[in-house]
Amino acid sequence: MATHGAGAACLTLSALVVAFCWFFYLTGSNVIWTLVCLNIFIVLLSLWLRRLRQRDCGTERRVCVLVLGDVGRSPRMQYHCLSLSKHGYYVSFVGFLDTKPHQDLLRQEKIRIAPITEVKGAQVGPKILTYVTKVIFQSLQLLYVLLRMELQSHILMQNPPGLPSIAVAWLVCILRGSRLIIDWHNYGYTIMALNHGQRHPVVQLAKWYEHFFGPMATHNLCVTNAMKDDLQKNWVLKCCRATTLYDRPASIFRETPLKLQHELFMRLANAYPQFQHSSSENVRVERTIFSVRDLDDNTVTLRAERPALLLSSTSWTEDEDFSILLTALEEYEGFINGGALLPSLVCVITGKGPQKEHYRKLIDSLHLEHVKICTPWLEAEDYPVLLASADLGVCLHKSSSGLDLPMKVVDMFGCCLPVCAIHFSCLHELVKHEENGLIFKDSHELAEQFKSLLSDFPSSDGRLGLFRRNLRASRGQSWDDNWNQNVLPLITAP
Repeated sequence: MATHGAGAACLTLSALVVAFCWFFYLTGSNVIWTLVCLNIFIVLLSLWLRRLRQRDCGTERRVCVLVLGDVGRSPRMQYHCLSLSKHGYYVSFVGFLDTKPHQDLLRQEKIRIAPITEVKGAQVGPKILTYVTKVIFQSLQLLYVLLRMELQSHILMQNPPGLPSIAVAWLVCILRGSRLIIDWHNYGYTIMALNHGQRHPVVQLAKWYEHFFGPMATHNLCVTNAMKDDLQKNWVLKCCRATTLYDRPASIFRETPLKLQHELFMRLANAYPQFQHSSSENVRVERTIFSVRDLDDNTVTLRAERPALLLSSTSWTEDEDFSILLTALEEYEGFINGGALLPSLVCVITGKGPQKEHYRKLIDSLHLEHVKICTPWLEAEDYPVLLASADLGVCLHKSSSGLDLPMKVVDMFGCCLPVCAIHFSCLHELVKHEENGLIFKDSHELAEQFKSLLSDFPSSDGRLGLFRRNLRASRGQSWDDNWNQNVLPLITAP
């Protein structure tokens, strides 16, 4: 009612001003057109703002989830969408549609993907011009998409990347009376510093930008307690405005039957020779290098002489140094050549990203007999099955800020897959050394961990089996329960 009354008053006042200006126009005044144009602008702006803020009975049940990245490779934001839809909210999921999201999200009638395109700046001139024009064009595109939507009660956005999405989302919330929630996965400026260095002007600008706009959110979610503490101590956020929402595995990340594992191995064997088994004269048996299926009774078993399946997933970015893993695999090869009784390895590295071709060239330059490496891209439905089929996971994510946790390890733990993870300051919030995995600092330590964990493979009596049993016994709160406890009250608050 207040908005309606203010709009009516503004229109009445504007009409009076127009009449007054028209009188002066008839008398020949030279300033009249300036006043007329100004008045018309005020009227149109008032009408536009009133329309932007016009609520209906469904406004409080609509939420925009925003990520300035590939929605298919933004699992946490996909989980937000699914959780919102389960509680009856209609979700507009805004982001780049480069990779197909999970099927569960595509099947939800209450979730609508609003695709945006990644804008490229000016392709001529200095790099700073390219960067500035990219930010400007991306801002205009986001403004266009967000302002054309039906009025949303909240905008829930991921950071990073936050430039320019934080400022644009904040402006839209101001214009439309929505509330802004930022889900802090990391700090964007610390990621930029990996390329440019801490003192680079663009990095300093990005740091100021996040510090300036971050506190303007209605609420903030953090992936670790360490990040929550840092936000509160160094970013002038009040305690009540930051909540830790730990990543939890979605229900699709779980142990899977051997039959599903074998079916995936067969599909991968069609494309990757590392999964293929030499032909057999027995036509009643279907084989991969890991599994055997008896076609007579349809039973599936794992081969006793199979190699160990090592799995790592990555976005192929600067905060993951895969030369550490490659050096460790070379050292592991040396252990076998030196007479150690260890299994052969198939190392699968999944993901897409800017440094993938660089590392593929390094992989192709290796000449390993007992270690095979492949780098497939998996559909969203196949990735959890591969995790559940692996014997050991490896995580090389080294947080640029030291304050976030690798979601890939969360997914591995959901499948009861033990991990070897590279050390950084708050990793202990997720990986418990000698309980659900091991923490290493360099390639030599990682190679020694491979040797120790796989020395009695494929027996389940050793440390690898112990870690897996500990993971089964320590299953924590599910994503849904965690989300309902920490996020739902923020969305439903008046």
